[in-house]
Amino acid sequence: MSESGLKHRTRKGLAACILAANMPDIDVFFGWVAWPPLAMHRGFTHGLVGGVLLMPPVLAGLLWLFDRWRPGDGEGPPMRFGWLLALSYLAALTHPLLDLQNVYAIQLLSPMSERWFHSDGLFILSPWLLAMLAVGIWRARLNRNGRAALAALAGCVLFIAANIGISALAWRAPETDVPYARPDRIFAAPEPLLFWRRDMVWRQDGMISHGRYDPFVRVGGLVDFALPVPDNMADPLAVQAATATTEARKFLAWSQMPVARIDKQGCRATVTFGDARFTGPAMSRNFNTVVEIKTCP
Repeated sequence: MSESGLKHRTRKGLAACILAANMPDIDVFFGWVAWPPLAMHRGFTHGLVGGVLLMPPVLAGLLWLFDRWRPGDGEGPPMRFGWLLALSYLAALTHPLLDLQNVYAIQLLSPMSERWFHSDGLFILSPWLLAMLAVGIWRARLNRNGRAALAALAGCVLFIAANIGISALAWRAPETDVPYARPDRIFAAPEPLLFWRRDMVWRQDGMISHGRYDPFVRVGGLVDFALPVPDNMADPLAVQAATATTEARKFLAWSQMPVARIDKQGCRATVTFGDARFTGPAMSRNFNTVVEIKTCP
């Protein structure tokens, strides 16, 4: 964005773009708060209220104050607070829009709603998107104009839109193909390099299923799928463990497809909560929390 020419609109324009685009991640320091949407990442600061409306004016004001304190050597564009504020708003908007694209999801309407939103349009760290942006920055600096950066941004928008379309087809695949599922929650995670493929996970009636989707193999159906397994969240031990510790409550506030593994031994039980998005055969990243509870009087 800054290389498209926006950084020349005002002094501190580059700083506004970089800092505003990253400031929603300030919530990584908020793990101690009691409010569940902020107890885990991608809550209030990633929403339309906190991240997009409230934080940009604060950043613009701080940059303006810093410029008053250290105005620089007089080179470059003059300080224009209106542009500084506009760049802060514009760059801040890119963060939730990009985070919206992957299966980690965001609480877009926090604090009014704890609902999680996702479009499944990108892998968490898409090499294709990074490559397009890197080439755009390189060519813009080489040619000393912003046309290449604008072209890269346009390419990224088209790439994301195409991937959202693929994920929309993937979401419908379990419903139109064996096992003719009617999921109450479904995710279609793009692969990093073969971006058109999707690792699928969905929940229906307390059962978790995994599958794979590839539009070049079957547009209207799954390539393959595994037999569903219970999420065990209705088990009395899992229900008890869900509120037994602060860590469990925070984890389940963040988890969108929770699963429980229950191991009993004598008068104790170990309940391990995970998230089906990251514990399936193709999604091997393992986010979990463990709760020990007594089963005897």
